[in-house]
Amino acid sequence: IRAADVALTPAELAIADRVHTGTMPCELGASVSLEADPRTPGFFNLKGKGFSYRMHPVVTSTGAIRLEDHHDGGAVWLQLSNKSMLMDQKLGKRLADECSSPAQVAVAEALKTNPAPSLLDMSTPANCGRAKC
Repeated sequence: IRAADVALTPAELAIADRVHTGTMPCELGASVSLEADPRTPGFFNLKGKGFSYRMHPVVTSTGAIRLEDHHDGGAVWLQLSNKSMLMDQKLGKRLADECSSPAQVAVAEALKTNPAPSLLDMSTPANCGRAKC
């Protein structure tokens, strides 16, 4: 256990409980394996072709699940409701994209038939009420 690995906050541990784990297929036939570290709660091992990272949760303002590897200094795993991606901040590129757990695949399929409303497509502005705007 690394000294930096033991200082997770309750909020970070709560995020860790929501992380999808297992082997996830990604675009272009790639895949990643994300597994919880059984010896260090809240930490994860992320592996794929040509990379291996030790990740921990980071609190975000958007509610998206974000894992970072501070030892490598650039890897970021972002988990949304319908897909996940691995980015290298130092290189400014995605290492893996469109990665999906079975739960994320289900959300993506549901969004195809029942898309979320667009924030830019408001038929009536919120502050207009019944008055003409």
